Amino acid sequence: MDAISKISKFQKFGWVLGLERMNVLLEKLGNPHENLKVLHVAGTNGKGSVCRYLYETLQAAGYRCGLFTSPFLEVFNERIEFDGSFISDEDLQRCSDLVLAKTEEMVGQGCESPTEFEVITAIAFLYFQEKGAEYVVLEVGLGGRGDSTNVVKQPLCSIITSISLDHTDRLGETTAEIAGEKAGIIKTDCPVITGVEDADALQVIRLTAMENHSSLFHALENPYEILDETAEGTRFQAKVMEETYDLTISMAGSHQVKNALTALTAIALLSAKEDIRVTKAQIAAGFLRAKQIGRFEIMDRHPFVILDGAHNPDGAKALRDTVLRHFADKRILMVIGILADKEVDTVLDTFKEVTADFIATEPDNPRKLPAKELAEKISIRGGKALCCKTPAEAVRSAMERRSVYDLILFAGSLYLIGEIRGLIHGTGDTETQ
Repeated sequence: MDAISKISKFQKFGWVLGLERMNVLLEKLGNPHENLKVLHVAGTNGKGSVCRYLYETLQAAGYRCGLFTSPFLEVFNERIEFDGSFISDEDLQRCSDLVLAKTEEMVGQGCESPTEFEVITAIAFLYFQEKGAEYVVLEVGLGGRGDSTNVVKQPLCSIITSISLDHTDRLGETTAEIAGEKAGIIKTDCPVITGVEDADALQVIRLTAMENHSSLFHALENPYEILDETAEGTRFQAKVMEETYDLTISMAGSHQVKNALTALTAIALLSAKEDIRVTKAQIAAGFLRAKQIGRFEIMDRHPFVILDGAHNPDGAKALRDTVLRHFADKRILMVIGILADKEVDTVLDTFKEVTADFIATEPDNPRKLPAKELAEKISIRGGKALCCKTPAEAVRSAMERRSVYDLILFAGSLYLIGEIRGLIHGTGDTETQ
């Protein structure tokens, strides 16, 4: 049985927050996380993009750097990256065998079994230690306080990108409650950088930073100006810690400028503290190279085919704003699939502002909202929705209509976007050319 099959068996333990299991497992592995210099990133939206800006910049500066993210879109190995490459199948198998042997030992001793995400996090820590990573950009999986990545006791910095309503069944029903969970990554005397705009959430983060005697840097208080913006990316100028930066990013949308500014503030701070050494030219190169697959990702231009994993209210609004800025008065077809436990009605109200033409489909996930129910919700809002039960059927139907539209936009669950991306690349079970 391969590593991924073995790891997937731990899904039966669900996603249980808490650090007890993780601490036991890492102790048995020799605590590999304690030898890593970590930039810890939490948030509702934007944390993946911020991680990518940080990772690419550190690589541009010549550092051996690891990146841990979730979820993956096409291949499991995406979750663990080092020096620009995904973990190899061989290294994944070897590290998995070591970690799984310790999980068996834990269970044999009467300990509670780790969850799937805890196993994967432990594999990443072990791999990064073995590779001699000088820095690790570590993305929180869910929340912060009880997330398995929060075993890191003293990161170089804690970054909180945004706070909005998502995973309310586990993290809280208000932005303040959710912020309390995200702020759980803040450690004593460890600088905090945030791009949070919600006033209630920001207040929680400020108080948590004060309680931990940690300096708080609000990235969006830095002056900045967007100089040029296209569907391909944005050029902006910002002043951070008395230095002026002129940067171009390859990710579209004003929200991406805010993500970039959050990452830039962290880089400038770590540079000022001499935790890293990086030049303006290296920052510019890293930011330009940073791309987040499945986030306003342009797959084709004749017509435009774009993928975006917008699946919660704030993500939907950011996607709406970006599309309407660059594709106003264009003919747009949206192909969407959403998990039933998301804020579906709010997301659909926002998507309806983009177009009235939809294809409703569903992710391959037990939490999916059936395509028929999604189509009905769209119809209630005055939209026209073709129902396609499988993503493969949805892709075929969308591509058959290429001559009618200027933009075919696939959006919703990241589980759906990953499958769609594979289909468009020709790795799935449908022909799109």
